[in-house]
Amino acid sequence: MSNNAMVSRVEGDRVLVLERVFDAPRELVFNMFKEAEHLKRWWGPRGWEVPVCNIDFRPGGVWHYCMKCEDPNQGQFYGMESWGKGVYKEIVEGEKIVYVDYFSDAEGNTNEALPSTEVTLAFIDAGGKTKLVNRGEYATAEALKTVMDMGMLQGITETWDRLEERLNAVK
Repeated sequence: MSNNAMVSRVEGDRVLVLERVFDAPRELVFNMFKEAEHLKRWWGPRGWEVPVCNIDFRPGGVWHYCMKCEDPNQGQFYGMESWGKGVYKEIVEGEKIVYVDYFSDAEGNTNEALPSTEVTLAFIDAGGKTKLVNRGEYATAEALKTVMDMGMLQGITETWDRLEERLNAVK
């Protein structure tokens, strides 16, 4: 693991910004978010795998996936499945991905009981490294609090650690 810790800050009361520098070229980091074969190897917190990952990587396209807890040490979470769906709004190849992230079921139906997030991922060239900026905007302050209370910050930190490990394995 690198010394490039994730930095997080809240803007206003409904926007969470996460930043981290990865020691990999921007094009490679971008590809990690657009190709199912990469996402299946790093998406999700430690102990969780991605047995289903379908991507239609274009504006209006859908990314539908399942994370499943495969770690018996995670107690009540062991065996649990968590489905998600992203609907792409904007893609600038190598630079930016904007999508709305939803909790869903296995059929891709949105779970309206849980908050959605408009996510903007910016991939910034940092001299052979890549600064990744994730800006998540929630409908309300309560929606942001809900996902924070669910452990989202720990989950994304572990997810980005796994991304770094994947980058190191393929670069």
